[in-house]
Amino acid sequence: MVIRVVARQILVEALTAGGYQPRPLAVSERGELERAIAALPDQIVTFERHEERREPRAVEFRRRAGAWHLRLERPPVDRLEYLLEVEHQDGRVELLRDPANPLSAPGPFGGKSVLEFPEYAPPAWVADEESPAGGVGELPLASRLLRTSVDALVWSPAETDSGARLPLVLVHDGPEYAEFSRLLRLFDHLVAYGEVPPFRAALLPPPLERNETYSASTRYARALAEEWMPALAAAAPTSCVLGIGASLGALALLTVHWTAPDLFAALLLQSGSFFRSHLDRRERGFPRYARVVRFVGRAAGGRGAPGRIPLRLTCGTGEENLENNRLLTAALADRGWDASLHEQRDAHNWICWRDSLEPHVSELILQVAE
Repeated sequence: MVIRVVARQILVEALTAGGYQPRPLAVSERGELERAIAALPDQIVTFERHEERREPRAVEFRRRAGAWHLRLERPPVDRLEYLLEVEHQDGRVELLRDPANPLSAPGPFGGKSVLEFPEYAPPAWVADEESPAGGVGELPLASRLLRTSVDALVWSPAETDSGARLPLVLVHDGPEYAEFSRLLRLFDHLVAYGEVPPFRAALLPPPLERNETYSASTRYARALAEEWMPALAAAAPTSCVLGIGASLGALALLTVHWTAPDLFAALLLQSGSFFRSHLDRRERGFPRYARVVRFVGRAAGGRGAPGRIPLRLTCGTGEENLENNRLLTAALADRGWDASLHEQRDAHNWICWRDSLEPHVSELILQVAE
């Protein structure tokens, strides 16, 4: 979520001038969001919701008592990530974290300010700093089909027999999951506390252009199943494979299952980009929109359906993918799949995905390891 401020001066200068102390986003007694910004000459202020957030996307500030004020109905979330966007008179635009708010969240494009509502609490495992860390090694994976290679990271729990056949958790956008969602800390915790049997994980970065390879590409699906999985199994003896992915990464995993139905034993799909033409017209500018819509329609309609493996879907209550995730989950469940959707009170971000990993990861590992 982005607050947009169009002014003749840089916002940070205006906020710090004259000892003015800005207030961060706060919650009113009626549960609304409030924000005040000092008045600037010829200033125009609007509130914009960017990324994959639900409407409304822009709400105007109102001038009152020498300042611009925003009052916005609380979105259906328990935590909110946002930035301040500042447009200069010469047209330059800057994105800034709220200088009055010390809370922030990391991300691949930089940190964002965070508002946590009273109902929010992170999962307990995030505070675990005692579980022994597993080992991480790099494994180059080459593909003739894609004419490229990636460097995968292979995680093994502490004190694991390197020759033991274990379940493998394959993670799309794996290095970012590890960095921004603390995924390996969760894996360390689950094994150390005996909540799951030992397993390994392969963290895969997207090859080439992510929007191409993760957008229902059967060529990528073949490369993963036919070229990379044999290499992974040779380096890390594998008894079964569980897939985890978010956004386009989740879509790509489902595409792999339709293309190579014997690969995965279960999937955890977070905020999947399961576009439908009647729900997601705003996404028509996405280069592979038509291909995604065709595949999702095929999956929802049961055409060419592979074996019915357990599927756990999660999605934020404040994001635009919610409706298409609901629709796909219901369609698959109606056709006999073990498919369910957990709705997390957040939006399309790495903390939402972190907070909704459990109990699904441990439950699926226990289920496929039997």
